[in-house]
Amino acid sequence: MKQYRRMCAVMVGAGMLAAVLSGCGSNEGGGRQSVRIGHNQATDHPTNVALLEFEKYIESKLGDKYDVEIYPSELLGSQTDMVQLTQTGAVDFCVASNSILETFSENYTLFNLPYLFASAEAYHAAMDDTEVVDPIFESTKKAGFEAVTWIDAGTRNFYTVSVPIEAPEDLKGLKIRVQQSPTNVRMMDLLGGSATPMGFGDVYTALQSKVIDGAENNEMALTSNGHGDVCKYYSYDMHQMIPDILIGNCAFLEGLSDEEREIFEEGFALVNRVEREEWVNAVEAAKERAEHDQGVTFLYPDTKPFQETCQAMHSEMLGQYPDLKPIYDKILEYNSRYPAETEEEVVCMPSDDLPVSEGERALH
Repeated sequence: MKQYRRMCAVMVGAGMLAAVLSGCGSNEGGGRQSVRIGHNQATDHPTNVALLEFEKYIESKLGDKYDVEIYPSELLGSQTDMVQLTQTGAVDFCVASNSILETFSENYTLFNLPYLFASAEAYHAAMDDTEVVDPIFESTKKAGFEAVTWIDAGTRNFYTVSVPIEAPEDLKGLKIRVQQSPTNVRMMDLLGGSATPMGFGDVYTALQSKVIDGAENNEMALTSNGHGDVCKYYSYDMHQMIPDILIGNCAFLEGLSDEEREIFEEGFALVNRVEREEWVNAVEAAKERAEHDQGVTFLYPDTKPFQETCQAMHSEMLGQYPDLKPIYDKILEYNSRYPAETEEEVVCMPSDDLPVSEGERALH
């Protein structure tokens, strides 16, 4: 039945995508211009809730000119498809994982590093700092799009069908779905698993058919996307805190008047605020449902062995992209200011072969 519903969703999505593309650049009757936004989450997900608030806000201010349309659940295609559609202006905005954007700009590689942030507080503080995010968010302008705000996607952890992950060696030989980014593939190579990049919409079927043994994502994937119906172990190795990114077509953004752009900027800030507020409650509810209704067992392994295994990636990244070092150092300052408070939180330690700043010394 679930596979049937998935096939129906794909068929409906294909038809809707054709309709969207056929209407590209046109205004509705009455002169209202459609503003199309796509994402890959379910309708009850904090991302969709936040975008619906964005829709209400924009239409309350500019409803005589703009009609905001939200397309959830990959109705406009995979994240990669939606980014490409946003590049061309076929859609105006989409939500994409930072890992997907890494394939469009090397600057996004930084945020994909395992164990980059010491705590959720450090993560949020860094992502709210324009000195940290602006050089990265603006790096895709030549490609036709730019980031307009970030969206909290929590902590990414491994979850598996039948093998509990309590140490890196437990991943050996397992096929684990990762996002389609070179950094994530490298991470799995170091941890001993077999990286299997694929679009998010294909993961449920791959888990169910045992094409893959597990995946890595936040707790919401268990419930909103049904992965907890198949995977029975969720392990808090806490390897990444990767934001989702709301990106916009540059031509659309540049075509706004100063007054309109200010209203849209207020709307982008609203998306960030609402999603972060909704996220906390949604994760708690997802964990409770996964444990009690889906029978998922939550594990809390020592994160240090995972961290030590992945640490080489920090020096590799900085060696390959030295221009990102000032931003990396700024993040380490936030790690020093907001260290992990419990053993279950991530502790980010600098590699011994890198120059050690004052912020890094504090982490030792």
